[in-house]
Amino acid sequence: MNPQSSSTTTSTEEAAAAQITGYLGGPARTRTRFTFWLGTLTLVGFAAVAALGLLAVPADDVQGDAVRIIFVHVPSALGAYAAFGVTAIGSLMWLWRRSLWWDTAAHAGAEVGVLLCGLTLVTGMLWGRPTWGTYWEWGDVRLVTTLILFLVMVGYLSVRSLGGDSASVATRAAVVGLVGAINIPIVNRSVTWWANRTLHQESSLTDGKLEDLTLFTLVLAFVVGAMAIYWMLIHRFRIGWLQRQISDRDLSEALRTRQAEAQQ
Repeated sequence: MNPQSSSTTTSTEEAAAAQITGYLGGPARTRTRFTFWLGTLTLVGFAAVAALGLLAVPADDVQGDAVRIIFVHVPSALGAYAAFGVTAIGSLMWLWRRSLWWDTAAHAGAEVGVLLCGLTLVTGMLWGRPTWGTYWEWGDVRLVTTLILFLVMVGYLSVRSLGGDSASVATRAAVVGLVGAINIPIVNRSVTWWANRTLHQESSLTDGKLEDLTLFTLVLAFVVGAMAIYWMLIHRFRIGWLQRQISDRDLSEALRTRQAEAQQ
């Protein structure tokens, strides 16, 4: 590569970043040194979990190789709870204090949570086929309540995409977010509350059936999953905050233009 060409490219990127920074009055990028290293460590962690889960962890006596799905399924489910929890807190703070920061955090949490909840459903279906003999069972309370949670939060994102006055959109979305949050403890405790109406097993962490290496890999998957969720939330929040700044700046410029035209 030509060193001069590389230097020119870098200078151009820095100039563009400086221009955006001046336009927004804030940071022009979502990446920082912290998020770079957090993302790097997360990728290394994912590789370690994959190697342990696929090559080192022994097959289960009952579930066979299907047990390996647990290293994705369980962290995804708990991560979805956490992300939707951020949405619930952010929604409450918006309704209470009209906090734009928390409203942006609520939106970020919903997007990350929907992704993780969808992954939970898919991995649960893949685990259910060899274990239960079916991908889906409508009579299973855990499956149905998880699907309802997923659909409610998809509805949250749909409300966000409708457009209109930003404050009204945030208020309507906040109400949906709080309704969705009510379902989180129901999903989590459904296996206990409706034990006779579910095929789903009790918590893998509390039933005492996990072997040493399997338990270690699952705990590592929790740690790496938490890092990945934190990374995604940070980036999605920063993107949302920049989008809000751009929108507010464009609206202000449009109002000033209209006022200038009216005065002519």
